[in-house]
Amino acid sequence: MRRFEGLSAIVTGAASGIGLAIAKRLGSEGARLVIADLNQDAIDEALEAVRQAGAPDAAGAVCDVADEAAVQTAVHTALVRFGAVNVIVNNAGLMTFKALQDFDHGDWLKVLAVDVMGAAHFTRQGLLHMPCGGAIVNIASVHAVMTTPNVAPYAAAKAALLSLTRSTAIEGKARGIRANAVLPGAIDTPMLWSNPNLKSGAEKLDPRDIGKPEHIAAAVAFLASADAAFITGAALPVDGGRLAQL
Repeated sequence: MRRFEGLSAIVTGAASGIGLAIAKRLGSEGARLVIADLNQDAIDEALEAVRQAGAPDAAGAVCDVADEAAVQTAVHTALVRFGAVNVIVNNAGLMTFKALQDFDHGDWLKVLAVDVMGAAHFTRQGLLHMPCGGAIVNIASVHAVMTTPNVAPYAAAKAALLSLTRSTAIEGKARGIRANAVLPGAIDTPMLWSNPNLKSGAEKLDPRDIGKPEHIAAAVAFLASADAAFITGAALPVDGGRLAQL
């Protein structure tokens, strides 16, 4: 099934982990892709991977999502190469670890600039340039709803991202632009295993509660596709039932 035949998508943080899995899934279903990430070498490797997955065309954009000018350039890349931007997946994220009282002003701004403002910048460009039928999918987190110690800026940013998703759904509706969010749980990526709470044993995970990047990619592909044409403003947990536990 190639639900994105003739459509184009921008995926941020797409050179590895969840972002790369999303890009490969969309590409395998026919999407022409812009891979947005920080490092050109990593982008080049990701471009090869998405082409091998079946993407009919793919371009890279070195992009710090906290930089609005860089975001505009990435969107311009898609518009020039593909003629349109039909899907935006805001996946780029930053997670830092300290006790709440140890986060200073700069620490907060660093996380919020990526996890909230990065999505806001791409959302603005989406609303300016997307045609009717466009879809924005924001990668939030279960931390937006229930969290753990030592990740306050990340949890706050992901909660704000859910609010941004709702606002985008409301304001995009008249133009036929949908916005939804996915809330990953524990996903087998380097970000998960670099968590000092896990390394120290302060937080423990049942192996049954650890998902794969491909699980998130499948949810994103659904929400971005016409199969979800009547879904907007939703927040979909993809967490193996973690949030359902008392």
